[in-house]
Amino acid sequence: MKMSEIGSFYGGLSGKSKKDFDHGDAKYITYMNVYSNIAVNIATAETVDVSIGEKQNAIQYGDILFTGSSETPDECGMTSVVTENTAESIYLNSFCFGFRPDNVTIFNVHFLKHLFRSDTLRKQIIKTANGVTRFNVSKKKMLNVLVPIPSMETQNHIASTLDRFELLTTDLQSGLPAEIAARRQQYEYYRERLLTFKRKVA
Repeated sequence: MKMSEIGSFYGGLSGKSKKDFDHGDAKYITYMNVYSNIAVNIATAETVDVSIGEKQNAIQYGDILFTGSSETPDECGMTSVVTENTAESIYLNSFCFGFRPDNVTIFNVHFLKHLFRSDTLRKQIIKTANGVTRFNVSKKKMLNVLVPIPSMETQNHIASTLDRFELLTTDLQSGLPAEIAARRQQYEYYRERLLTFKRKVA
């Protein structure tokens, strides 16, 4: 289905000055948190001043967070999925934006974190980027990005399989750099094999 058919986009923090990031106890997700992690790392959230009653968008379980721009189109629209429920409001920095599924129960969120980093989705997202020295993704164009939605059984199987490979890749204590690089290649190989779907024609 098109992204426009399964959810909607929202923006990051707005109306903030540099001094707002010098104090305050409201948590927000940084650009690098989104760029570097397929699942949002809540533990490394930084802080900003957000007043009571201030209208800002807070992230939710199942949201897909995107980086908005980069120096190269290949690095635009990198994603990180919110895979944890949080009791407190956590916001998103202004250089990123979020996508919220209308019905998150049709997805295994751990499936989504791998899916949106796969070639199947990355190629479509990269095509939405425009620019010369700095490239920005177009949310309007991204509404036409096609998202495969296999059965929950299939999603669970893919998520479980790729999570095991990802765990081996990120466990830096379990091997030498060459071994870790080999595991990363193995993870990416199986990710592409498992996440290449053919569109059904009615």
